[in-house]
Amino acid sequence: MKDTVSKEVLTKFPNYIRGVVVARGVNNRGENQKLLQLLRKVEQDAVRDESLQDIKNHPRIACWRQAYSDFGANPNKFYSSIESLGRRARRGDQLSYINTLVALFNYFSLKHMVPSGGDDLDRVDGNLCLTLTKGNEPFTPLNSDMVEYPDPGEVVYVDDNKVMCRRWNWRQGDQTKITPATTNVAINVDCLPPVSKDEAKAITKELADLVHEFCGGKVKYFLLDAIQSEVEI
Repeated sequence: MKDTVSKEVLTKFPNYIRGVVVARGVNNRGENQKLLQLLRKVEQDAVRDESLQDIKNHPRIACWRQAYSDFGANPNKFYSSIESLGRRARRGDQLSYINTLVALFNYFSLKHMVPSGGDDLDRVDGNLCLTLTKGNEPFTPLNSDMVEYPDPGEVVYVDDNKVMCRRWNWRQGDQTKITPATTNVAINVDCLPPVSKDEAKAITKELADLVHEFCGGKVKYFLLDAIQSEVEI
């Protein structure tokens, strides 16, 4: 199985870096109280963080608003996953502990203010790719059975048969969602400047270590960028 960031995406966004954590044989069942406390702490930190008062101009959110505009998505209508999380935390909303892996990348996202999300590898068909759409690729939104089609030129995460996430990191698909039964997973960390390559590497390693700590399994991590845009996972 290959994981690729397409030339089309990297031509349009040459400074983009994707961290990828691949974990096999994990245990995603139950609720971990230590992780729940960490999640609650970063939610509270977000409420107190003065840099999030004007959230759309936070450097790690503004970069995604610009990227969304650049591929034709209205950032005032479609929030990146990290902007959505930040806004929820600022309101004082507590994120549900859906399962350990989901709680883990929600915690990690808020801690570092970067988008992160994952997919069940056993529900993936073929290879993985972040690419631009033609507009005829099927997508089934999370917790839905209705098929829709993305706009042409939209940045999407796909396998060989379907869209797994629309608008880069805006909305997860249903078919590869992570459940308590998930044992093999790929988790992405989306990085745009001001996140540097060194920081992207460091935080991706941190996430890999957290996955191993809380879910066990065999864990590896990779970086995809303009220099190395494809990896065998």
